[in-house]
This record gives sequence, C-alpha cells and structure tokens, in this order.
Amino acid sequence: MILGGDIGGTKVLLGLAENGVLISTRRYASADFLNFTDLLAAFFSDAQIKPSQVHGGCLALAGPIADDGRSAKLTNLPWLIDRDDLARRFGLPSLQLVNDFAAAALGAVTASADQCVPLQAGQPLPDAPRLVVGAGTGLGMAIVLPQVSPSQGWRIVPGEGGHVAFAPADEEQLQLWRFLHARHGRVIWEQVVSGPGITAIHECLTGERLPAEEISQSALSANDNAAHRSLELFLAAYGAFAGDMALACLARGGVFLAGGIATKLLPLLPHSRFLTAFNAKAEHAVIAANMPIHVATDPVLGLSGALRMAQQS
Repeated sequence: MILGGDIGGTKVLLGLAENGVLISTRRYASADFLNFTDLLAAFFSDAQIKPSQVHGGCLALAGPIADDGRSAKLTNLPWLIDRDDLARRFGLPSLQLVNDFAAAALGAVTASADQCVPLQAGQPLPDAPRLVVGAGTGLGMAIVLPQVSPSQGWRIVPGEGGHVAFAPADEEQLQLWRFLHARHGRVIWEQVVSGPGITAIHECLTGERLPAEEISQSALSANDNAAHRSLELFLAAYGAFAGDMALACLARGGVFLAGGIATKLLPLLPHSRFLTAFNAKAEHAVIAANMPIHVATDPVLGLSGALRMAQQS
C-alpha cells in the first residue's frame, strides 16, 4: 500500500493505492489544521489504516522543495513538511516530496483515454517530449520525457514558462499588454493565462472587474456577450502560449492541458481561437499542427500523478 497526496493552500487530497488501484481518498480543508502532521494523523484515523501498512509514498506540494528533497515549505500556508519528521512520527518509510505541478504533469501524460479529451489529433511520436501546461490560480508548465526503457517510467522537467514575457499577437492583445504594463510593469504570461488573467482581460475590455468563475459561467451560457469576448481573448492567448512552449521543446509526443480552467471551458475550446493561435507558427506551422493536443480531465490529477511517482521511484 502506498500513500499519495496533493497538498495546496486551500485543500489537501490524500489517497491510498494498493497494487496500482486507488482504494481510499479523503479531502480536507487546509485551514482546519495547524500543521500537516495533524492532518495526516486525521487521515489515517478516518481511513482506518495503520501507518505501518504503508510501504512508500509521494506528496505533491504547492511550494518549493528543498534542494536535497527532504523538506518543503508551502507557499500559501505556514506549513513546513519534513519527510524525516513524518517517518519518525508515524513509522513511515521516507516519503518523496515533489512539486504539485510536476505530479499533475505525470498524471496527465499517463491518464487513461477516457480522461483525455482530444483537441487536435496531430501525428504523435512515441519517444518525443510531452508538454503539460495548466492555467489555474497561476500558470504551470512541465516537460515530460519518456525514459529509454518503459519500466523506468518518466522524467519530469519543471519549468517557469508562465513567467516568460507576454508577447501580444494583435491590437487587442497589445491593448491588454498596455493595461497590464501600467499595473505591473513587466507583463508575464501568468498575468494573462490564469484565473486572475481572465479577470484582468474582462476588466481591460469592459471596465468591469468580476471573478473569473462568474465571467466563465456567463460566457458558457451565451455566445454574444462581453464575457464571451473576454474568454475568446483568453483562449487565444492560452493557445499562443501553449504553442510557443511546445515549439520550444518540440513536444511531438503531445501537449496536455491540465488544471480546472481547461476542463470548465471545454465546451468552448474546440471552436475557440485556441487552436488557431496554437498553430500560428509561420514557417513552423506544420510542426505545430502535427502535435497532438489533449485536455486532461481527471478530477484528482495531482493525486494520481503523486501515486504514479511513488510507484516508479
């Protein structure tokens, strides 16, 4: 039995898998616990599992991992998670600590066919890099490389593509760049392709500041309103970013959209400007068009990835 976790500033999802099959999950509000040790103790109690039954695991955390991989500090919680302390407290084997988007990336590229919605068929090359991008509160990115032998699993290469400078592609996006530049100075992709980005885009176009969820719901319910125009600009920027990052690493193995935003906007994606912007790569447009694109819809993507990391370590 192995333990997996997806640990964020708002919620924590923990699960146990046996012989590769998820057998138990529990979701907790992070704010209900002073530290992760208390939360893990509650999980073992709720799941009616003795820590001695756990033979390994991986925790995916929304925060930086120490260079030696032994501890991590959550970005939006005053929690320090130390794998040696957890091993002593619960008698556990030493748990692997990884970045949460790295786990989500592995979950995306190993998801079953019914958890991947295709946007572009492309012509995939099995040994080529995969790219995973995910817009949510921020903008995550990771390159996933197949190992020489399938039994060796996958190698995850995290990236900070979301902090690359935003490149406007037309007059409307130039207007957005000016709007954001006046507010932030240097404008980065994460300020455009994210939940806060949707809010900023809508404010730029309409002068009205609304939550991203409200804008998205309005756009999904009508095709001719201001919210739909804001989402069209957002999805065009999302496509341009994903295409540029895919071209940078020649992601002929496939591009995967992770994160809740892509799943929620799935009804809009196929007929939006996303694919046009993704493939608008001038002399390299054919390369971009040959890259498969999928939306990863697994609702527990980070947990799934963490469990797979534990299995292949």
